[in-house]
Amino acid sequence: MRWFARPEDGALQLRRTPRPASWNTADHPDQVRLHAYLDDTEDLLSGSRVDGQWALCLDVGAPATRDLLREVADLDNYAHPLADRIKDTSLVSVWCTKQHDDQSFVQIEAAREVPQPSEVLVVRTTASSESPRYKDQIKAAIAGAEMLPDGAVRMELSFVIGNRGWLGLWKPTIDALDPILGRTYPDNPYHPLDGRITELGMHLTVDRALGYDVLIGITAAPAVYRAAPARSDPTDPSPSRK
Repeated sequence: MRWFARPEDGALQLRRTPRPASWNTADHPDQVRLHAYLDDTEDLLSGSRVDGQWALCLDVGAPATRDLLREVADLDNYAHPLADRIKDTSLVSVWCTKQHDDQSFVQIEAAREVPQPSEVLVVRTTASSESPRYKDQIKAAIAGAEMLPDGAVRMELSFVIGNRGWLGLWKPTIDALDPILGRTYPDNPYHPLDGRITELGMHLTVDRALGYDVLIGITAAPAVYRAAPARSDPTDPSPSRK
């Protein structure tokens, strides 16, 4: 199970507002805006690709008038469309954050492996991620975990897979984490308060011996305030972050 550092240098300012995943029809305005943003961001990143394993980070800026924890979309919904668009077999870490800022940023850099966090819950799943049993297994494994206090959360998930893709595991995994995050509705066991995740990191290890089983390392803590990304000189036409 591997863990990677969050990319920190060389971010590019997005030219379009980042859009969360949409499940509407292809001609719906939400889908049209999403694909326009993805097309533009893929083009923006075209010169940033690196050799070897790499990490992606998307920093979503939101107006100060919006409640980050309740009125800005869940981070996995922002991370998934972009990661799915630009992924290749060398993508091993995806980070996404949200903060009050009038700009949003994206960056790619070589993956930098870091030591495992000191407190990690480890879960092994055997069911399809599309099956209710997948969430049931995760919830049962973390049932004794202590719920985090109210407020913003920093979370990392490390996935070890054999013969599965990993992007499709993000959402159902987070949906099962209400013992840690709290529950939005008392009668819905798979609708956690995941909007309060303001920093999310997801990491990949491939171990073919696992077959279709998945190992998941989970670590979460109250979020530490992060200042908005530093800006370039406003007289500099380059959209990159210094």
